[in-house]
Amino acid sequence: MTIAYLPWLQPVDRAESPCLRDSRGELTFAEVAARVDALAVQLARAGVSRGDVVAIMLPNRIELLLAVMAAWRLGAAATPINPVFTAREVNYQVSDSGAVLIVVASPDSPTGGVPAMLVDDMDPSAAGPLEEPVTAEDDLALLIYTSGSTGQPKGVMLEHGNLLAMSSQISDRFFITAADRCLLVLPLFHVNAICVSFLPAMLNGGELTILERFEPYGFLAAIETYRPTYFAAVPTIYARLAELPDDVDPDTSSLRFVNCGAAPVSRQLLERVSERYGFSLVEGYGLTEGTCASACNPLDGVRKLGSVGTALPGQEIAIIAPDGTRRPTGESGEVVVKGPNVMRGYLNRPAETALTVVDGWLHTGDVGVLDDEGYLTLVDRIKDMIIRGGENLYPKEIESVLVSHPDVLEAAVVGQPDDRYGEVPIAFVTTYPDSTLTVEDLLELCRQDLTKVKIPADITILVDLPRNPVGKIDKPSLRRSLQQQ
Repeated sequence: MTIAYLPWLQPVDRAESPCLRDSRGELTFAEVAARVDALAVQLARAGVSRGDVVAIMLPNRIELLLAVMAAWRLGAAATPINPVFTAREVNYQVSDSGAVLIVVASPDSPTGGVPAMLVDDMDPSAAGPLEEPVTAEDDLALLIYTSGSTGQPKGVMLEHGNLLAMSSQISDRFFITAADRCLLVLPLFHVNAICVSFLPAMLNGGELTILERFEPYGFLAAIETYRPTYFAAVPTIYARLAELPDDVDPDTSSLRFVNCGAAPVSRQLLERVSERYGFSLVEGYGLTEGTCASACNPLDGVRKLGSVGTALPGQEIAIIAPDGTRRPTGESGEVVVKGPNVMRGYLNRPAETALTVVDGWLHTGDVGVLDDEGYLTLVDRIKDMIIRGGENLYPKEIESVLVSHPDVLEAAVVGQPDDRYGEVPIAFVTTYPDSTLTVEDLLELCRQDLTKVKIPADITILVDLPRNPVGKIDKPSLRRSLQQQ
């Protein structure tokens, strides 16, 4: 197959079509290809060659994507780094990835001890000899680092074949064409923004507008200005949109659909946002190790709110028991995924790779159920399960009850060590503005809908829940806060 998202493989008839845009300007497909070649010349002069890794630590902007593609032009891989990382965090990722150069925004940016290129020193007129581009599907394309909620972050190795499979599957599921305009708001150091927003646009000749960060009013203004046909976001963004004052009424009529992924989301929040803004909202599911997405509700079929939909074309999803045997329809177990999207492995971690990818099946660590139509519903994370007095409790079940209250915006439940029961569930919630909700109100709701063993031992109402760098609720942080009490 042709790796058709690469800029030097774009059809001639796309040359003058808009390709990438941010707050600083926009580029056509032809200009993107020319800028990629120019930057590849500069990277080659700096010593980057086939098989190397280039680190890129920039906020969301066109140049971040140009640097990724310039690395690919040379047969190198890219590892995007969160631009707010500390020097310690940057040093770790640069060292672990073996990056030979880092692209940064400022002379004061940490570099991890390798040569740096300033974004302002990118020269669009740079010219020089370049070898003919040769990109194979088994070439390493991206090293995306997991958030590191347990231990040190791991480098997920994604090949061009993984990226091609994912961008093609996303395109097929959502019928993406050259007529589509994507609004990218998620951080580009995460696989979602690259594989759900950027690559499908490149693959199909669509248009991509890049926002540097999410801010509710600016985001809605961008929808009205750029008239996107779709965007992908995480539950946090939809929660922020849901809590805006009632008089905020943007024109969202250009949107064919919007996608929600990266973390579990309540049915109540999805319904509230869909009804308020008129979004055709589809929920999906996947892991970085699976190149982002493995399941999503269809646009042209039944959308089961609360489920994460069916397997993307070309993938297979199964539910297995602890002994590896398949669970029948309707029974819960670990979600495993197989397909051309499954990662090559974790960089320099063969033992962990062998535990995670077994006979081609990616073990997700999530508990789920498949119905008789192949729709996947997530129950919880295996590692998040709370064992209270010998009873297995799934935090998501408790969270679902809490967010069923109309005043609750989000909820997170974690286990706290307990001398008598081993563990007890502790809940943290945030509420919509002007709510007068009390802890006793929530406990009474739990008493009505949950058996006694599942009722939280304590509930705390917070202004905000802590989040990791990709916007997921940071449950390890909540657990640590309990241990410090």
